[in-house]
Amino acid sequence: MKFPITLNFNPTSAQFILVSSLFIAAIFNIPFLSAVYEVVAPVTLNEWVFFLSVPLLLTFFNIIFLSLFGALFLPRTTVAIAFVVSSILLYGTLAYGVIFDKSMIQNVMETNSGEAFSYLNSTLFLFFSILGLIPVFAIFNLEINGKLKARIKHLLVLNLLALLGIAIIATFLFKSYAAVGRNNKDLTKYIIPYAFYDSGYKYLRDTYFYPPLPYKVLDKRPYLKGNANIHPSITVLVVGETARADKFSSNSYSRRTSPNIQNAGAISFSKVTSCGTATAVSVPCMFSRLSRENYDSRIADSQDNVLDIIHRAGVDVTWIDNNSSCKGVCKRVKTLDFDPSRDPKFCDGDYCYDEVLVDLLRETLSRPSKEHRVIVLHMIGSHGPTYYRRYPEKFAKFVPDCPRSDIQNCEEAELTNTYDNTIAYTDYVLGQIIEQLSTIPNSSMLYLSDHGESLGEKGLYLHGFPYNLAPVEQTHVPMVYWASKFSQPEYSDCVKSLSSHPYSHDNLFDTLLGLTNVQSSTYQPTQDILRKCES
Repeated sequence: MKFPITLNFNPTSAQFILVSSLFIAAIFNIPFLSAVYEVVAPVTLNEWVFFLSVPLLLTFFNIIFLSLFGALFLPRTTVAIAFVVSSILLYGTLAYGVIFDKSMIQNVMETNSGEAFSYLNSTLFLFFSILGLIPVFAIFNLEINGKLKARIKHLLVLNLLALLGIAIIATFLFKSYAAVGRNNKDLTKYIIPYAFYDSGYKYLRDTYFYPPLPYKVLDKRPYLKGNANIHPSITVLVVGETARADKFSSNSYSRRTSPNIQNAGAISFSKVTSCGTATAVSVPCMFSRLSRENYDSRIADSQDNVLDIIHRAGVDVTWIDNNSSCKGVCKRVKTLDFDPSRDPKFCDGDYCYDEVLVDLLRETLSRPSKEHRVIVLHMIGSHGPTYYRRYPEKFAKFVPDCPRSDIQNCEEAELTNTYDNTIAYTDYVLGQIIEQLSTIPNSSMLYLSDHGESLGEKGLYLHGFPYNLAPVEQTHVPMVYWASKFSQPEYSDCVKSLSSHPYSHDNLFDTLLGLTNVQSSTYQPTQDILRKCES
């Protein structure tokens, strides 16, 4: 493969690998080196020596890695792949503050085409061209000097020098590396491209190579309690997307973003935290019996979730999706999958506005039923980076907004306006849902977002940050509850008294069992948010 670029530099394979390794360490790992600098904050000579040894150590590891993975026979291809992957990873980290751990890889792999294309923009193309395409064109125009025997000799010498360098650094600076590593274990997640390779391997291993676990039924005989069979109930659970609790005026935000739920008398819970920072983790986790600390996707996928138990108790459960998917939660209950062309009033072929869920709910409720019903509505909500596509133009309440996907290039006020418009539109949809339920006895609505979103705070955008490093903007989520029983002042007053208590996604499992009057051996009363008021 040749390109019309003339270069006078025709290196040996060892020289080519050395220069490439330095480039990967010094350029593609700017975020990692910056994170190390912040942690070390070098002042003394010893601290500066330690910090300056980090790019050297990374260069030595690059030499060994590139040598092991094809530098002898395919040096240009090996380095070109590393440059292409690294340039994309660097853009994600610099532009949005993304760290590519296993949960982020899972989120990327489960993203549909509409979501994936929303990240494409001119800034990404320019960045990728400068650090990815142009270097790759130059690389494939190089002539690597030396026959196979000479290549082996030169690469062997280079790798021995790299190993010697690693040994010297380890001998004199081991204690410093051990101390920094022990207290900052997540620093390694910034190393490009190796953190991505490691996470990708773990995702592929867990998803495709581990044998499936035997399915575990957590409760074979759940049942409806007492007089529940006499008064069929309708519970609508709205699963929000990428909504931040601090952006709801019902949680004291200065802008009037949630007037509809407030006017309807719905109660907003102000201190709720999520199970994860991305949909692929949070949605299955919030319906699982596993707590956030003990959550494991393989275990959760191979056992009952709360919808399975409610359904087994005799409740009619329906999942209606306006997002990419239910992430496996709804695979054993009745499901209306996401269809980006289901209604031309609300859909453009890639996405649908969440108003489509209002019509689908109305259609579902119009079918007569004597059974208890749980209807889950999965919103597209405030999914970024194309926030401006989450609300119709007439709902652009706060202007000017930011009609672009490279949100890091928007003015702060424009980005805030755009995101706040998504919250205001979500509030409108919730108001429409409550209006439908307000004429139905024994009905309720619970809204709970899967995770939050960063809007430039601390230089971070979007979501998916490792949970133990994630800012509060990505983990503090809104929860809103409305019930026909609010006509009873003592009940609504009781719920209000709980609204400022701290809760999390871990409470959803038991709260749903309580709302639906399902008796189950899996039920943990202390985790049921509304138990005190129901009794």
